[in-house]
Amino acid sequence: MRTKQELSDVIRRDRRAALVVNAHSRRGRRLYQRVHDRLRAAGVTLLRAYPVEQPAELDRVLAEAADLGPDLLVVGGGDGTIGSAARLLAHRDIALGLLPLGTTNNFARTVGVPLDLDAAVTVLTAGKVIDVDLGLIGDLRFTNHVGIGLSADIMLSAPPRLKRIVGRLAYPATALGLLARHRPLRVTVRAEAREHAFTTHQVYVANGGFHAGRPITADANADDRLLVAYPVGGPTRRGLLRATARNAATGHRRTLGDEPFLAVRQLWLETDRPARIEVDGEPYGETPVRIGLDPNALRLMAPADSPDR
Repeated sequence: MRTKQELSDVIRRDRRAALVVNAHSRRGRRLYQRVHDRLRAAGVTLLRAYPVEQPAELDRVLAEAADLGPDLLVVGGGDGTIGSAARLLAHRDIALGLLPLGTTNNFARTVGVPLDLDAAVTVLTAGKVIDVDLGLIGDLRFTNHVGIGLSADIMLSAPPRLKRIVGRLAYPATALGLLARHRPLRVTVRAEAREHAFTTHQVYVANGGFHAGRPITADANADDRLLVAYPVGGPTRRGLLRATARNAATGHRRTLGDEPFLAVRQLWLETDRPARIEVDGEPYGETPVRIGLDPNALRLMAPADSPDR
């Protein structure tokens, strides 16, 4: 396998890429042609370009694009699309290029890829290859987070059309409708020979530094060999709403050493009743579950001044 520097040099010199855009992401269908044209104008040789119209076809199309042997696989879409590409490219000699076209774009924010399309294309041609951690839930790798409780119910219920129209506001709008009948969970987390128990409507285990388009803490990132587990609020619905608003306003000022964050390499999580799980916005299964890390599993193009641990 080439070194990161070697792969960076090849991408900047030869610019051989394949393009996959999820047309069902928030901006994917509308921006596909613009993405295609911007890459060609930047001197990128596209081995093939794929607009994916059917979500069920995404994994097959990503695999087909990777089999063409590009140095760079450019993927446009939301966090679910990016997560699918990351799983495919884990420990492979192909860099992932991000075009954040989704609702919250948490992973792009975490690794510093600009949300502006032209600036993101510049990263693909003038950036550098870094490697970052992926989370592991069972045998499934993930980029951003595992959500247990209310968020999983929201992901299953938020209408795709609403997400395309109002973006990340679709999630709180859906949550308000579900919260009135949601029961809190008694959660137990076991990690590093310690046990942590709490009652909450919602718990997250994050690999990256952003959730719902906002920072989790000032020092959480996807390249620190750590997962961050944390409940949102306590047993009451009002507490959940207050905590959600507080987290959105103060995430950039908090650190991993603050309550209620638990920063560990792996954990076992169980609930008093089976609770739904979503992984990067996609349904996964139910608790109990073990969650860990796959360190430096993914190579991707990031801004030239990005840290690389």
